[in-house]
Amino acid sequence: MKQCPFHYSFLVKDLESSRKFYGEILECREGRSTSTWIDFDFFGNQLSLHVSDKIPESHPCGFVDGIVVPIPHFGCIVSWKDFNKIADKLKANNIEFIIPPTIRYIDELGEQATMFFRDFSGNFLEIKSFRNPEHIFTSGLKEKK
Repeated sequence: MKQCPFHYSFLVKDLESSRKFYGEILECREGRSTSTWIDFDFFGNQLSLHVSDKIPESHPCGFVDGIVVPIPHFGCIVSWKDFNKIADKLKANNIEFIIPPTIRYIDELGEQATMFFRDFSGNFLEIKSFRNPEHIFTSGLKEKK
């Protein structure tokens, strides 16, 4: 089956801060919108942000390579160059990292850069990059205990 862009719909507090975060900081192109929702081109995928005062909570219950990560979260895989560009843009805009830009699985086939942060509504995102993109789905990683 061929690869297809994903569509993800989720809740945000307001459109103004969401436009700033996704449009200005992450430089995602804005798509369609109304007074209650907005779409963004999130690195080739469609995000549909809907306004609500009831944003679901995330919980720090995931355990990856010795690091506790928030669940749920979403994100994307970008090139190594773009990963660093996005990290620099987040730092320049004083976005707090939940997990700062980190390299994990060093010297393994699945070596990757990862970072976790929140949007202005409290939704968790992970941006990652693989040193060797052909190994995105390679199994056999050694987990830290």
